[in-house]
Amino acid sequence: MVESTGGEAGHDGAAEVLDRPLPEGVRRRVVQIVSDGFGGLTVGELPPPLRQYARFTPSRRVKFAGNAMAAAMESETLFRQRIAERLREAQPELAGALDSGAPPPAADPMDVAAAAYVLRPAGWVKLVTAAGEEAQRAHAERVDEETRAELESLRDRLAEAQAQTKAETERLRTELDAARRETEAVHRKLRAALSDVKRGEAAARKAQAETDSVRAEQQAQVSAAESEARRLKARLGEAEAALEGSRRAAREGRSVEDMRVRLLLDTVLDAAQGLRRELALPPVSTRPADSVDAVEPGRMTPKDIAARALHEHDPAILDQLLALPQAHLVVDGYNVTKTGYPTMPLEKQRLRLLGSLSQLAAQTGAEVTCVFDGAELAAPVLLAPPRGVRVLFSKAGVTADELIRQLVRAEPPGRPVIVVSTDREVADGVAKAGARPVASVMLLKRLSHA
Repeated sequence: MVESTGGEAGHDGAAEVLDRPLPEGVRRRVVQIVSDGFGGLTVGELPPPLRQYARFTPSRRVKFAGNAMAAAMESETLFRQRIAERLREAQPELAGALDSGAPPPAADPMDVAAAAYVLRPAGWVKLVTAAGEEAQRAHAERVDEETRAELESLRDRLAEAQAQTKAETERLRTELDAARRETEAVHRKLRAALSDVKRGEAAARKAQAETDSVRAEQQAQVSAAESEARRLKARLGEAEAALEGSRRAAREGRSVEDMRVRLLLDTVLDAAQGLRRELALPPVSTRPADSVDAVEPGRMTPKDIAARALHEHDPAILDQLLALPQAHLVVDGYNVTKTGYPTMPLEKQRLRLLGSLSQLAAQTGAEVTCVFDGAELAAPVLLAPPRGVRVLFSKAGVTADELIRQLVRAEPPGRPVIVVSTDREVADGVAKAGARPVASVMLLKRLSHA
């Protein structure tokens, strides 16, 4: 077969030129024809841009070299003629029909147009154009069919939505009617509840007035009882003072005055018991006679009685004092620590003393208060008081000695209060207030044997 590199011409000798882009369907079939005829050509017969795809399979050539093959068919006339020859060999009937100008009526227009584009018989442009128009017409018919189908679907969906909307409207109307009826019922209940609330508020105001009246009456009774209690407490204080005098007189042999004071005390105590019953006060756990230093029959032997005569600085005296009912031990902290361990820092002095006092409080059950001078402190002392020990620092302008005297004066007359301090001024002051002074050395000896 003789190949020509010139342009194709029809029977009338005029070159035919396609004046529009190749339809997409025709282009795909042209690429497939080129891919099928690709394998029958040598590498030298291929245009340079297509030689890299010589070893590809037809499907891979269509996928990766489709654009390159379409461009070569348009620009490389010799390559197109070689592909046309392979097409004539593969489809001789279709090629003969196109050469005669009578394409098969039953053939696919796209296949006919693609073969015409490759073979370039007379009138091939018309075949390609007709195939494109046919494709557009088919596409338009397909789009029209799809549009009609979509329109029918939208109509069906619209009818369904209208039916659902109607049903939903009916349901909401029913629910609205039910909600209106329920709202009316709630309003009736609310009006009834408001009426009940008003009646309740009136009853509450009446009850509040009655409560205020009762409270005022009770307050008056409590005030009268407190006045009577203060009067009796004053008499009790006088009686306790008289009792203390009688104790001193008893030690001097004045037993008659002691009996008279005791009789007065019993009278006051009986009056206090009557007041306690009237005020519904809880019973006390101890009696005044329990604080009297005496020995019950059968509890001590003559040897024990002889051993009671203790030395003035014997620590056992401190144990006897702390064994008294409701005893209160007040310790001058720095006076004790500077007597016992003055070389230690103040913080360690405090910790050591407070730890020993905690053990003493646990052993004796007495109330223990330790007082430190805080007048010269630049900041609060971060200290966790040990169990059973109350720790106090004096305020600015107040010495620890004055704070100790305030603690003693705060106690009721007759309560056993023991003050530990070597300061003679403190000892004399607390002794005048009714407390028992004890030297710091005695407490240190007692703590050393704890």
